[in-house]
Amino acid sequence: MKFGSPASWARLATGLCLALTAAACGSSAESGGETTASRAPQPPVAQQPAVLPGRAAEQEDSAQRSGVHRLLTERQQAELAQAWGLPSLPLAAPPAPARKVALSAGPHVTLAGDDLPALVRRVPTDDRVVFLTVDDGKEKDPRFNRMMRELGLPFSAFVSGYLARSDYGYFRDLNAQGVRVNNHTVNHKDLRKLNYAQQQAEICGQQDELEREIGVRPVLFRPPYGEYTTDTLRAARSCGITAVPMWNEEAFPDRMEYRQLDRRLHPGDIILTHFRGTEDWSGSMTDMARQVLRTVTEQGFALARLDDYLG
Repeated sequence: MKFGSPASWARLATGLCLALTAAACGSSAESGGETTASRAPQPPVAQQPAVLPGRAAEQEDSAQRSGVHRLLTERQQAELAQAWGLPSLPLAAPPAPARKVALSAGPHVTLAGDDLPALVRRVPTDDRVVFLTVDDGKEKDPRFNRMMRELGLPFSAFVSGYLARSDYGYFRDLNAQGVRVNNHTVNHKDLRKLNYAQQQAEICGQQDELEREIGVRPVLFRPPYGEYTTDTLRAARSCGITAVPMWNEEAFPDRMEYRQLDRRLHPGDIILTHFRGTEDWSGSMTDMARQVLRTVTEQGFALARLDDYLG
């Protein structure tokens, strides 16, 4: 049998599924006309319930996700990487921390007031991990989801209702895959231009929509354009938000843009990108993912799940 494409990798992975637990072989719908039997093994995270029951489940989920490729031979790992256009498989993240990180005021964390959500520009951690976050929700590319699932890679979504509403099923699938779906307001407005009640409606309204459509009520929120006021933080707190992650880099299919002059990743960096495709970009979401993975791996980092560290 010849390998080297996602389809041929999927045929190889069918045999591997027999060695995995049933939880490791998901059956969510896929594109491309493949049958369930011909798909690649699903990381165990894909079978977790929509809302994980607690920290013990989150730690087990993270350990399973990062360890699934140890079941593969070196040749199979190389073939999986080649199938997705990568020189090698990405580095595996360490297990999720036993507790969410404690946030105190510092160069990368701003505490705007008592009991207000912390603004986080870089997660305080010594782990050589960075965090991929994907905003908005316009492009709903099933191949991107499949790529991240087959490679066992975590990321976090921040969706706006007016963009997600055309197909919330896409984001329900992501949630079942282990991707936390977080709040990015209902209509993606510049919150500085809204009064407190309007901001609260944008944030709490999206909380209600996510709970109704996906069954989650997140504790992470990202303001559109990264713009906010103290009223934004007050409104977010009233809606159950505990942290507001910003970003250090932005990823595109053809480049990475850095906010730091050294143009390097640092432990705890948050990478921003978007659910966009060729209509807006010079490439697809899988092209963007390859750009991120090559950069992250070359600099000696692994992708971890932001929600395991913040919340």
